[in-house]
Amino acid sequence: MHHYPKHYCGVFGIYGHPNAAELTYYGLYALQHRGQESAGIVTSDGKEFRTHKGMGLVSQVFQGGILHDLVGSMAIGHTRYSTTGASHLRNAQPLTVDCARGQIAIAHNGNLTNAAQLREQLERRGSIFQTSVDSEIILHLMAQPTIGKSENNLIETVRRIEGAFSLVIMTEQELIGVRDPHGFRPLCLGKLGDGWVLASETCALDLIHAKFVRDIEPGEIIIIDKSGVRSIQAFPDHERRAFCVFEYIYFARPDSTIANRNVYKTRVEMGRQLAREFPREADVVVPVPDSGNCAALGYSLESGLPFEMAFVRNHYVGRSFLQPSQLIRDFNVRVKLNLIPELVKGKRVIVIDDSIVRGTTCKARVTQLKEAGATAVHVLVSCPPHMNPCVYGIDFPDRSKLMAANYSLDEIRKYISADSLAYLTHDGLVKATGLPKEGFCMACFDGNYPVPYDLKLEKDIMERRRSRVEGLGEALSKEEQQPKLL
Repeated sequence: MHHYPKHYCGVFGIYGHPNAAELTYYGLYALQHRGQESAGIVTSDGKEFRTHKGMGLVSQVFQGGILHDLVGSMAIGHTRYSTTGASHLRNAQPLTVDCARGQIAIAHNGNLTNAAQLREQLERRGSIFQTSVDSEIILHLMAQPTIGKSENNLIETVRRIEGAFSLVIMTEQELIGVRDPHGFRPLCLGKLGDGWVLASETCALDLIHAKFVRDIEPGEIIIIDKSGVRSIQAFPDHERRAFCVFEYIYFARPDSTIANRNVYKTRVEMGRQLAREFPREADVVVPVPDSGNCAALGYSLESGLPFEMAFVRNHYVGRSFLQPSQLIRDFNVRVKLNLIPELVKGKRVIVIDDSIVRGTTCKARVTQLKEAGATAVHVLVSCPPHMNPCVYGIDFPDRSKLMAANYSLDEIRKYISADSLAYLTHDGLVKATGLPKEGFCMACFDGNYPVPYDLKLEKDIMERRRSRVEGLGEALSKEEQQPKLL
């Protein structure tokens, strides 16, 4: 199994198009790389919400005539990987609710750091939760009675939640986009004919021929209705910008543009920077596809060493295949990537990958290369070592499972059997983006968390809830054992 971090989610919304559901389907298709666990679309015709959600890929969830039944000129969609909340259909988004304000649907990318505390407060006041995802907390806060205009309630909600959130929200008459004040996750605005589009990445706009207008600003609320587009800055006193640098390294699609920086070009520059920082005596540069392709190309261009796609990726590997018996040794390694031995035999090889999280997959690749006759294998990584877990929506494991947090550079090199190992420096990574360092969240590398997070408090609250649920279960089972009157 490949131990790359799981992605978070992709969100999409469209206003003012008769084929809203179909275009949302295509938008989610373009954002499939951000989550392959579940997908959902909610449409509105101004009166009624129609929903379809399912487990699996976008193309699997929306088969047959399902899209035809999702009528309306407004829609939001979501493709998910679970970061909070287990992998169940009830946790699939968008989530919908019918309340005093009418119907509301929400799709959320990111992770709230004060979710447990907010949920406990809401439960004390009588809120009943249907899911274990923190997006439902936002719906509960939005559904609370409010004074004056509905956007007062929305601003109040946005100011109460903390952490990473790019939201696409739909009411009966409006499409709303929200980005947290630090701007952890991407969200952009596009124009399609007379309608408007919100999407996690610009690649979703490209597919449906929508014109990119601009990125949603950190802390901004965009409200789209029949009178056009309104913008509200919910956090006028600008907080520290903290865009997730891992979008540029790994998550975003190479054809997307974020903060006026094309992701492909940024990754090539990371590879060039690696070559400047860590030149190696070698014969060939080989990427670990697909995530290492751009950086390996950059290293090759800067160093003048030839670039070879020696590892061939099988693109048809599903997330769940039959667990192999011992009939085929190292099946999990070779089923995804197979090596062309002729390209590396008798050569000193530089292998470039975008990250080493647990180290097991990297070790298998080095072994493959040496078994194929490579005389030396130098492993270079186009980002700094992962030292800390992410609390803002990436499924990085805790410190105990992060290779770089527990072992020295030389210990890791020995473990993966490489002749040399180097990681791109913090400054080299930032330089490659061409953006200021203070605008990024790099907590997984440097431990500097922009939004405080109390892991102990979170665990205490979760523990209390678990014991309450278990206590309720015991009480119910005792009750069932009592003799009952007929």
